[in-house]
Amino acid sequence: MTLVRYSVHRALTRPQMFGGVTYSFFIINAAVTTEIFLISKNFLALPVALLIHVVGYLACLREPRMFDLWVTKVSRCPRVRNWKFWGSNSYAA
Repeated sequence: MTLVRYSVHRALTRPQMFGGVTYSFFIINAAVTTEIFLISKNFLALPVALLIHVVGYLACLREPRMFDLWVTKVSRCPRVRNWKFWGSNSYAA
C-alpha cells in the first residue's frame, strides 16, 4: 500500500502566505521598512525591504511557521538571571 499525498491538504495546513513569507512577517517587514524610511528620509529603504523579504523567503522555504514559532518561544521563555553564565535558559527543579 502506498501513501498518497494530496496538494489540498498541504494548502489547508499552511499559514497564510504573501509573496512567499507568512503574512505576519510581511506586516513586520512593512512596519520596519516604514520606520527606516521615516528615520532616514531616504528611498534606499526599499532595497532594505527587499533584502529583509528575501531573507524571510529563504527562511520560510523550509518551515513556513518559523517566525511564528520564534515569537512564541521568545514570549513564553524569557531569559533567566543566570543566562550569561550558562549561555542558555536553565530552570530550577
